[in-house]
Amino acid sequence: MTLKQLISLLPRLVKYNLKIIFAGKFIWFLLAAFLFFALFMFQSAWNRVEINEGLIYNLLMFPCVLLVFYPAVFGIQNDEDSRILEILFGIPNYKYKVWGIRLLMIYVAIFVILIAFSWLATLLLYPVNPLEMATQLMFPILFFGNLAFMFSTITRSGNGTAVLMIVIGIVLLIFSNTPLIERSFWNIMLNPFSIPRNFLPVIWEGIIIKSRIFLLVASIVWMLIGLLNLQKREKFV
Repeated sequence: MTLKQLISLLPRLVKYNLKIIFAGKFIWFLLAAFLFFALFMFQSAWNRVEINEGLIYNLLMFPCVLLVFYPAVFGIQNDEDSRILEILFGIPNYKYKVWGIRLLMIYVAIFVILIAFSWLATLLLYPVNPLEMATQLMFPILFFGNLAFMFSTITRSGNGTAVLMIVIGIVLLIFSNTPLIERSFWNIMLNPFSIPRNFLPVIWEGIIIKSRIFLLVASIVWMLIGLLNLQKREKFV
């Protein structure tokens, strides 16, 4: 296959894999994410709240979590329900060739969508750097997405993983608002565009860098644990 043929085949390949990843519901999740984002923007404008980069970051958080939630939580169960899990286990290095590629495609798709949403926010609400905004949002998305993927390989149940992730999300949300965690790099929900008062910019930048390193390392650990769990064939078949 020539490079030109591969490039022409790539859009169809991406479309096909997204259809598998989202179980044919990608367009509905994208529409839901857009509607939530549009609703949040309308509420912010209607209530005349102070609009800045920090607000745009918060407005985008829920829609992108919504996009990563379904494929990360229900992916393994969908493979099992469609009876293709046994076939996939027959593929050498299945965990990398199938789920490694799936996770990559999920995050690339979400990154592109975030850039588009950020550009829309620039047009309608407040000027932001779409690339920077999307990049910063990808750190918590990687954390939650890979954490959900890891738990899905342990529970093997989409519903069980969903309940677990909702409970974890609520707990993290509560702790992120405590004085001890709120302004530290341990805060999963840390908003890098919302600089606290009486904070030196240099200190705040250091906290942001530590936060992103922490989220990235944790994301890699969750993903590796999930991929290693997929080696235990007897758990899934």
